Amino acid sequence: MTDLYQLNQKIDQQVSEIKKNVHLLPGVCIIHRLPDFDIEYMSPNGLEQLGISLEEARSLNAQEYHARYFNAEDANSYIPKIKNLIDNNNDESITFFQQVRLGNNSDWTWHMSTMKILMRDDANVPLLTLTMSVRIDPMQHITGKVSRMLEENEFLRSNYAQFSKLSKRECAILRLEVLGNSSAQIAGQLFISVETVKTHRKNIRKKLDAGSLYELSRYARAFDLICWFVSLLITGSGTFVPVDICC
Repeated sequence: MTDLYQLNQKIDQQVSEIKKNVHLLPGVCIIHRLPDFDIEYMSPNGLEQLGISLEEARSLNAQEYHARYFNAEDANSYIPKIKNLIDNNNDESITFFQQVRLGNNSDWTWHMSTMKILMRDDANVPLLTLTMSVRIDPMQHITGKVSRMLEENEFLRSNYAQFSKLSKRECAILRLEVLGNSSAQIAGQLFISVETVKTHRKNIRKKLDAGSLYELSRYARAFDLICWFVSLLITGSGTFVPVDICC
């Protein structure tokens, strides 16, 4: 009981530190409590946009909260990222897009959110996550990069089932292929035969229903096998310029 009391005191102290300067932040600040991802705190601007109080937000479990305010079709694009963030348990952050329903509005609004682990217990187990969410205003100019990222997010959601058919080995081969490696080069790097690589490449195209390197690169980029700008090296003719870089 004492340990739980002390833990809650530490959490309250950490939240208080965030609240001191939350009015200076450019977006909505949300603190989730693990392992259930319940709302621990949300900045006043976020509560105002949703049309609820902090008490109401905290009374909702994670499933109720997301069902009410978030587009479930987005989940396949960012839930795996969040899971990896918690599993890896480091100080890195992740960024993802979400569609949010504000207040009683029936329309979705795009937000870009960045999340990191905020606090851990004495055993180094994550306790809190901190998310900063910024609304993307469609009435303002959206850069070409953001437009591409939104399109990529839509591609990811639409093709998640296809991509999930690939094994870890096939993902590795897909990445190396779109980076311009030949079957022989891939075989050498993965210590398998050239014929095995060719079989994997054939199976990858069949599973993804992809007939060109450009189509394969869209999968590789959307599912974080390569950086988004690598695919820009693929021209309209399908010629690929090899670059040994990944995210």
